[in-house]
Amino acid sequence: MNSRSAVLFGAVAAGVALLAVSPSSSAQDQEWVTLLDGTNLDNWNPVGDANWRIVDGAAQADMGGGHLVSKESYGDFELRAEFWVDQPANSGIFIRCADPAMPGAMSCYEVNIFDTRPDPIYGTGAIVNFAAIENMPKAGGQWNTYEIMAEGDHLVVTLNGRRTVDIRDATHASGPFTLQYGAGVVKFRKVEIRPL
Repeated sequence: MNSRSAVLFGAVAAGVALLAVSPSSSAQDQEWVTLLDGTNLDNWNPVGDANWRIVDGAAQADMGGGHLVSKESYGDFELRAEFWVDQPANSGIFIRCADPAMPGAMSCYEVNIFDTRPDPIYGTGAIVNFAAIENMPKAGGQWNTYEIMAEGDHLVVTLNGRRTVDIRDATHASGPFTLQYGAGVVKFRKVEIRPL
């Protein structure tokens, strides 16, 4: 093998090795998209009569009932959301909603925020009807961060650094996601998503 062929072969081999150890470009190169930054509700469609509005850099509701529904639909994604609720609040993030006009625990995965839920196994940190939680964390009275990953049938929920859900379920494949207002005072100040 002459020196030019050896250099070319070495370069090709190095490139193949680099590809073998590099993460998938499709998943890793996707950028986080901010859907809520506390300045407006432009990326959302309101459903119901909750009084969503921007207050002190956060989307807030404290009357009525309903959802802010993302204008886009998502299948596989990572989601980060910062939220604050008071103790009696009933809220959640509903993902992969089959019917965005009627979001609910039967047509979406409901990642719950409900410290005072009468049956705490599906309270804060759980996915209602799909993934129960032991030793339910409390979210009331402080800023919290949910990290939600949905990839195929794999669903992972992390609340303030604690993994609360890690399940496989293929009931809902894709759809918009929502921010729910059910009771109390609910605020979301930053919501970002990254398609996988």
